[in-house]
Amino acid sequence: MRPDKALFYKYLAQTSPAPLALEIEKAEGSYLFDIDGKKYIDFISGISVSNVGHRHPKVIEAAKNQLDKYMHLMVYGEYIENPQVQFAKRICDFLPDYLNSVYFVNSGAEAIEGAIKLVKKHTGRYEIMAFKNAYHGSTHGALSIMGNEKFKQPFRPLLPGINFLNFNNFNDLNKISSKTAAVVVEVIQGEAGVVLPLPNYLKSLNDACKKNGTLLIVDEIQTGMGRTGKMFGFQNYEIKPDIITLAKALGGGMPLGAFIASSEIMKGLSNPPLGHITTFGGHPVCCAAGLAALNVIVEENLLEKVDSKGELIKKLLTFDYYNVCGKGLFLAMDLKNVELNFKVIEMCIQQGLIADWFLFADNKLRISPPLNISDKDIKSACHIIITAIKKCRDTIKDVPAT
Repeated sequence: MRPDKALFYKYLAQTSPAPLALEIEKAEGSYLFDIDGKKYIDFISGISVSNVGHRHPKVIEAAKNQLDKYMHLMVYGEYIENPQVQFAKRICDFLPDYLNSVYFVNSGAEAIEGAIKLVKKHTGRYEIMAFKNAYHGSTHGALSIMGNEKFKQPFRPLLPGINFLNFNNFNDLNKISSKTAAVVVEVIQGEAGVVLPLPNYLKSLNDACKKNGTLLIVDEIQTGMGRTGKMFGFQNYEIKPDIITLAKALGGGMPLGAFIASSEIMKGLSNPPLGHITTFGGHPVCCAAGLAALNVIVEENLLEKVDSKGELIKKLLTFDYYNVCGKGLFLAMDLKNVELNFKVIEMCIQQGLIADWFLFADNKLRISPPLNISDKDIKSACHIIITAIKKCRDTIKDVPAT
């Protein structure tokens, strides 16, 4: 066993009994390279993080330039730091005017935690509604609104006052009441296997919230920064979120999250003073990288190419009884069978393609490549997937060949 691999198993806390344990030496664009020089197409973008690819030159340049100026100076919100204010302003350029106050944190789970505190402070209510099969992070508050009992049970008791709705169930919207502080929703359910909302469902949810004075928190952690073909996923639908949460691709490959609301709502966290604080949130190097990545999305017209690339993937991977669902480059391929899916993922990795599954839909293959992936790499990736499916399904009982 190579030295780093031995140290990996000995000293790093493991999150699963069988980690991939790939030893990656370099990443560039849509590719990863291991220590033996083997090249992999990254068809999942580090789970929707590397939207502009790995180590985009403009992102690297921005991070290096900031390193030459300063790194951490003070806990978030005390000093005026150019990368923070410029990035906050640039994000708000793409949002409705009322979403004008950005609170930077370190991750998606932290953004969710901040949003939960914010709605309780603003409304004076404590009931939070979320959705079954929703995933919002693994910290205590985020876990409380996770819609899957298997992952939650070992860590109970969790936050009180949490209730769950069924996604796309219109009747469940009647459960929202004047006691509900907020509803937290993914406009497209990610870890459920890329479940799209039914027509008018999100609008009906939005209307139910407004009727009851309930705030609507939209989790854009996976759908934000262009993944659905819009800068933010909610912009595909007729809704007006009161708060959005961002992370993953926000930092251009650096750790960064944010929750965004109106200045009127957000001021609740400064009364009492320091009602919500973070040491490293909005780290200047991360903000510089994130700003550069956002500008790359705009300057390279990546949003205009997302839908066509997604449609190409759907066309190539629709065969026999298999199909691909999703929006833009936030996609899932239903392989109908869990064992088949895991065998396909394993074979894809062997053949130089990084693939993955979903926490609450392990029969589905995750597809979320960089937004700037080439059509050539899409075709190569899809060929690997199709070949793997055809080879693997013959080894599994009760999986028809056609």
